[in-house]
Amino acid sequence: MLKSGLDRVSGLTMGGFFNELKRRNVVRVAVMYLVFGWVLIQLTDILFPMFGIPEWGGRLAVILLGMGFPLALIFAWVFELTPEGVKLEKNVDRSQSVTHTTARRLDLITITLLVFALIVLGASNVANRNGSTGGQGGTEVEQDASAGPSPESIAVLPFVNMSDDPANEYFSDGLAEELLNDLARIDALRVAGRTSSFAFKGKDTDLREIGERLNVKNILEGSVHKAGNRVRITAQLINASDGYHLWSATYERELDDIFAIQQEISSSIVKALKVTLS
Repeated sequence: MLKSGLDRVSGLTMGGFFNELKRRNVVRVAVMYLVFGWVLIQLTDILFPMFGIPEWGGRLAVILLGMGFPLALIFAWVFELTPEGVKLEKNVDRSQSVTHTTARRLDLITITLLVFALIVLGASNVANRNGSTGGQGGTEVEQDASAGPSPESIAVLPFVNMSDDPANEYFSDGLAEELLNDLARIDALRVAGRTSSFAFKGKDTDLREIGERLNVKNILEGSVHKAGNRVRITAQLINASDGYHLWSATYERELDDIFAIQQEISSSIVKALKVTLS
């Protein structure tokens, strides 16, 4: 099969050989394959990292595409696509050849791939530009953090449940959230978000490290001890830069209305903090 094709080539001049390449759509197949390969490589660069495929996967795709290129050219030279299916080119009567129709289809496929390639290239450039902008934004945040926390900044850590009953955890967490919300209403005060602050729940992290990571100057921590119908709450304001106490207070109440007690104690602590931080 391949030998007969080579025999035909040997009888052609250089110009005739090139014309035969065009007639058999070998040139069009080559162009289409190169465009398809480029698009596929761009897609692997985008999709492979998303699915956790290692870098060698992209290199393997390039190698396979390179190996497939000469095979595609040989296939285009030896075979012809006819209305009855794929046939050997030597078995197709020239008067019944439909290579011109196949050529138009290949041109349409190539144009479609080129348009898709331009879309992929444009999307990639936009993504890179956004990534660069995001990187610059991250630098600004780091610069702000390196400038040091504002004196009017605070983080409210989850209050520790000192009771024997783990079910009282909701009360200590609720009190800390109530305090955080009340402090956040003070315009002059910068309060670290709940998610960031509560990430340290149950962890024995140095308060100075917490202050650095949350970029705050002050930290409010405390404990809740519930016994029967009474609750004792201790709140402490800590200077995050050195770990020393700035203020501390203890509150004892009858546990008649949990939410009212939370509101009362949080209001008392907020008033005390206003004086301490001013």
